[in-house]
Amino acid sequence: MGRINPRLAKLHRSFSVFELADLLGVHRNTVRQWIREGLPVLDGAKPILIIGSEFQAWWAKRTNARKRPCQPGQMYCFKCREPKAAALGMVEYTPANTVTGNLKALCETCGTLMHQNARQADIAARMPGLAVQITQAPSSIDARAHPSPNCDNPKGA
Repeated sequence: MGRINPRLAKLHRSFSVFELADLLGVHRNTVRQWIREGLPVLDGAKPILIIGSEFQAWWAKRTNARKRPCQPGQMYCFKCREPKAAALGMVEYTPANTVTGNLKALCETCGTLMHQNARQADIAARMPGLAVQITQAPSSIDARAHPSPNCDNPKGA
């Protein structure tokens, strides 16, 4: 199942389980599972009908309930699937341009590398009390002083 676009369900139209499943590109049993999970349906209607506006509202509520916002000093760990603090309180910042860059740290629980985009001016607010090491971005191939040793061809050939 790919990403579901709830806006495909028109606001003022009602859909059967089969129509909604076909519209969203999911199996009809998936829509039936959503109904068991609380998707509102028209009472007493056969076949079961779902109003587009109610589906969109239910989907937005469901999506917002799954969000895990990071508190200051935390980054999202994809392996743990929740915000975690940096291991040993150490974070590395690599600038991507003059304004923004990437924060990198290890998860305190599982040791997975975590990433987060951040503005350089906001580092102190995002990672209060942590040792943030600012490193230089890796140079491009053109800026290297010596060519790569992985070359089969001699320079003159």
